[in-house]
Amino acid sequence: MKRKMWIQKTGIKRHPGKLHKQLRIPKGKKIPSKLLTDIAGAKIGTKVRGHKVTGLLKKRAVLAKTLRRY
Repeated sequence: MKRKMWIQKTGIKRHPGKLHKQLRIPKGKKIPSKLLTDIAGAKIGTKVRGHKVTGLLKKRAVLAKTLRRY
């Protein structure tokens, strides 16, 4: 099963709760998938539902969308 451990090999640093903090959503609540999709599709520097899209925010949203499938 090579697919099982793919995320460890990417070298992505884990920062649990940072996306929640950046979006000002409490840790206990789920981040709406529509919000993640909107952020992932937006250009850097624009605003999505009151949140300024930065490169880091966009990366975190794309990673959250990817990991939500697992």
